[in-house]
Formats: sequence, C-alpha cells, structure tokens
Amino acid sequence: MKNNKVVLAYSGGLDTSVILKWLIDKDYEVIAYVANVGQDDDYDEVKAKALKIGASKVYIENLQEEFVTDYIFPAIKANAMYEGRYLLGTALARPLIAKKHIEIAHREKATYVSHGATGKGNDQVRFELAFYALNPNIKVLAPWKMREFLNQFQGRTDMLNYAREKNIPVKASLKKPYSEDDNLLHISHEAGILEDPRYKAEKDMLVKMVAPQDAPDKETHIAIHFKDGIPVKVVNSDDGTIKEKPLELFTYLNKLGGANGIGLLDMVENRFVGIKSRGVYETPAGEILIKAHMDIEGIAMDREVMRLRNMLSPVFSEIVYNGFWFSPEMDFLTAAINKSQELIDGIVYLTLYKGNILIDGRESPSSLYNKDMSSMDIEGGFDQKDSEGFIKINAIRLMAHNAILKKQGKTIV
Repeated sequence: MKNNKVVLAYSGGLDTSVILKWLIDKDYEVIAYVANVGQDDDYDEVKAKALKIGASKVYIENLQEEFVTDYIFPAIKANAMYEGRYLLGTALARPLIAKKHIEIAHREKATYVSHGATGKGNDQVRFELAFYALNPNIKVLAPWKMREFLNQFQGRTDMLNYAREKNIPVKASLKKPYSEDDNLLHISHEAGILEDPRYKAEKDMLVKMVAPQDAPDKETHIAIHFKDGIPVKVVNSDDGTIKEKPLELFTYLNKLGGANGIGLLDMVENRFVGIKSRGVYETPAGEILIKAHMDIEGIAMDREVMRLRNMLSPVFSEIVYNGFWFSPEMDFLTAAINKSQELIDGIVYLTLYKGNILIDGRESPSSLYNKDMSSMDIEGGFDQKDSEGFIKINAIRLMAHNAILKKQGKTIV
C-alpha cells in the first residue's frame, strides 16, 4: 500500500492552511507540525484550525530552550553577522525547525515533508538542504514550486477564494502590508510596501521594541557574565534582578533591550538565490549579547587567535544564512570557534539608553590585559627601548619598496 503521509510545517496562516487542504485534496494524509521558536501565537487555536481543515494529527513542539542554547548562543560565540550587520534571526531558526520536522517524519513513518516557503526566498533553501542532510531519502513537497499549485493560485485573491470554498477559517482583520517572521531572536518585516527601499519603516511597525527616540529618559545598568564565551548570568544593577537559565536570560534581555529601543536594523541584503531583499529587523537581546561578547573577547582572547577567528566569523555567517548548518564545513568551523572560546570568561558592565549600548567596563579571571605593561606612567615589564629595534625590523620591507620606486623614477606620494 502506498505511503501517502506528509508532515507539513504549519503556521496557521493563509498560505499553509491552503496548502494543508490542497494536499488533502490530492489524497495525502497530512500531519501538521507547528514549531514554537518563540513567536507570539495562540497554539491551541492553531491546532484546532489544523484539525478543522483536516489534518490527521497535529504536533506542537516547544523548541525555545534548544533554540537559545544550540543555535543562538553558538552564533553569539562566533560573532555571526551576515554582511556585517544582520544577526541571522530567521536563518538560525530554520535548521532547528527542519531537524524536528525530520524527527516527526521518522516517528510517523512519513514518506514526505512539506513547507510553505516560496521559490524566491532563502527559506526554501534552508529547509530543504537541512531535510536532505538529515534524511537523504526524504521526499519534499514544495507547493510554491509545483506547476499545478502555481496554476491554481496566481495570487492572494485565489487563495482567499479557495479558503472560502473549502470553509477554511480566515481572520477578518486586515493583513499588514508586509510579511513578518517572528521568533525569540528577532522579528523581521519585509516584502509588500517595504519592497520600496526608499519607504521609511514607521514606528507602528515595531513589535519587540520601542523606537529609540521614544525610549525612557533613564539609563538601565546591567552586567553580563560569560563562561567559555557563553552568557551564563545577567544582573540588573538597578533593581537586583538576576537571570541565569538560558531561556529566561535571553527573554529578559529582549525585554530590557526592547524597552530601551535597542535592536533596530533596516538593510538591503543579498539573498542566496541571487536577488536583493530589503528587511527591517528587531533583535534586542541579540544586539546586546553580541556587543558584550565582543567586548569580553577584547580582554580575554589572544591577538592571533582573534585575528584568525575574525576571518571565520563572516564564513560562519554565510554558512548559516545560506542554509548549510548541517554540513562538514559547519562542523569544522564550530570546532574551531569553540576552541577559541575556551577561557573567554568574565563580566561586561553595560548601560542601555535610547537605542545605545554603552560599555562601562569589564573584568576577567583569564584577562590578558596587563595594566603595568600598558601604562604610560610607569615602565612596568615593557622596555620601551626595545621598540626601536621592533620598528626597524618592520620598516625593512618599506625601505626596500622605497628604494625600488626611486630606482624606477617613482615616488610613494
């Protein structure tokens, strides 16, 4: 007997609800899978909707803790910022969602997995690369790349008509004129009116934070403790609040950062599929943590290790962005970055104020900073006369270059 089971990544929105019913119409048994990575959803309502449409079973998986410890924190350790700015909020969640997706497919003995990502975006790549890496025999049903589906649904109007015809519940509220992806690390806003790169993202778009200019005229003082490059404690110096569990720590920093207008980014980025995309991102906790982490590295990381690790950070970011989390190159990079984080321990003291993260100081039991050697007031253990030979040795190639230019009748300036 043919196995027609398919596990569908289901959000409860219009697209995946239509896909759910459409797959059922094509004689598939559809199991809906909802990944809770921190988005603000009513999961009971989402489950009831999937069952009403016809799903044979619904999985609601709370992945928040794993998201923080196994995906967000490794990215912080790597100082991962795609194209030097984007903190990878969507990209980091995808391999985790895909991993659980494949686990459910295995548990249910399903031949197929399905998702609602379009054929123009990054998510189709991230999901499907992860699927095939984790189960090379899995079969993927991606309706937005299937001619039969595309012929039937030319746009949103066709989907709404289909929803009415099939009695699929659709919220009556007006859809925002842009799309959003929400999770613990960030919320992204893109497409729709934001496809015009000149269009200004207004304050009423913000969800996880207030606009910096609307943040309180009051500073918030915190201390973040690191162990092996991982944040292990946050202390609010103003009211004594302490958070140590990873999920609680991260959620608390989201709250503090958002209240102080921290985490806003508006950029045009290069998608893996070859087109540019404009996105507006809110990433309060992520921005606080990555700046604090970079600061503690300044005092506790060897210079040459930092130089090499800094070469790896953009590579790590591209691998995550492009969907190669489950790859041999990612295994290699993770091992190297983890090694670099040994003894990256200490405390960073920060002030949060109107969109700004001000570093007030730091201390580390593994500090490589020597106050006496750095001092301009005392000699310490550094013999300043040694600098004369150091400079001359480093000037040899510069003087040789000058001699060659003169020989050719040229000058440096």
